[in-house]
Amino acid sequence: MKPLFAVFLVAGMLVGCKPVIKEDENFVENLMKTRPEQFSRILQERDTLEIQIIYTQINRDAKNIPSFKTFYFHLDSNRYFYPASTIKLPMVLLALEKLHDLNIEGLNRFTPMFHDSVYQGQLSALRDTTSASGLPTIDHYAKKILIVSDNDASNRLYEFVGQKAVHESLNQRGYRSRILHRLERPLTPDENRHTEAVRFVSGDQVIYSQKMLVNADSIRPDHIVKKGIGFVRQDQLISEPFDFTYKNFYPLTTQQRLLRALIFPSSVASEQRFRISAEERTMVLRYMSQLPDESSYPAYDQDTLLYDAYCKFFMFGEDKQPIPEHIRIFNKVGDAYGFLLDNAYIVDFKNNVEFMVTAVINTNTDGVYNDGKYEYTTLGFPFFKDLGQLLYQYELSRKREYLPDLSEFKLTYDR
Repeated sequence: MKPLFAVFLVAGMLVGCKPVIKEDENFVENLMKTRPEQFSRILQERDTLEIQIIYTQINRDAKNIPSFKTFYFHLDSNRYFYPASTIKLPMVLLALEKLHDLNIEGLNRFTPMFHDSVYQGQLSALRDTTSASGLPTIDHYAKKILIVSDNDASNRLYEFVGQKAVHESLNQRGYRSRILHRLERPLTPDENRHTEAVRFVSGDQVIYSQKMLVNADSIRPDHIVKKGIGFVRQDQLISEPFDFTYKNFYPLTTQQRLLRALIFPSSVASEQRFRISAEERTMVLRYMSQLPDESSYPAYDQDTLLYDAYCKFFMFGEDKQPIPEHIRIFNKVGDAYGFLLDNAYIVDFKNNVEFMVTAVINTNTDGVYNDGKYEYTTLGFPFFKDLGQLLYQYELSRKREYLPDLSEFKLTYDR
């Protein structure tokens, strides 16, 4: 990483926003109004662009115990948006939790895990050439998910946990959601209710074998969800709304609450926490904040498309420059069908800043889905960059009685 860029970036951010705006229910909107050149369209077209924002300030006491103050912009937990890859964070946590609950000697996240195709539409997995051993493991899948948002890796954890367990485990904790299908694979509802068989093997010994899981209970959405004016199917334009009824559902409030349970587990009720060890939590935080070129396996440093901000939308958008070393973003992004999302905990070790922000925008301005014509570059990424920087600048100047001790989030990476 280049120190000169870090100095330039922070120096630029320190100028401008000062905490003179009243922190009331319209705080985020009023803050955006101070930058009309960046947010005038966002404010004027909030309904069309389906924008929702949750911004949470974190204040520490003398013992470093956090308290939270949350602000909302245009939030509607019943307004549907496609959550895309943001569902992968709970998938990682639920897979680790299942390992913990199985409590089998020799079975852990480093144990080779093989998938066998036993039903239509399924794919076997016996190797992973991106891992040091050449074998697939839950740890390596989690790493690929959290660093570069690998779809296949997420699907493999879906096979292990199962559709029914994913749904029940989250909703019983109060994390309102509906995760019904794998990603980037056009499978039927029936195929998504059936999982691949899974084996954990050490040498020649099968430590744990799981037959195909079948969710016999159809998870029915509350209501029909159709959006837009048309969609493309097999290169043909269908002039009717696109049906999202049986697509995944993971609202913004649920996303930030789940992230808070991971980042600050002691701040939520015990039944909302995930049954993972302290070491596993650290592993998740490490991979969430790790940049592609900091990974040895997989080795992403030769892939020029995987720049620092590849999965860090807030503050950096599509910037190709290195992210300053003193800033770490613990997050999970998503993008599909024109929806762009990020759910993040952002820290600045140099300036003792920390805050949470979660947002979504629909860049499908022509209302036609699956046509590949989305304003990610001209609208979506600039929105996330500008919003992240706006809140960061405010945090830099916000008065705190006690500065946070952020040492637990200073982690070691592969390189």
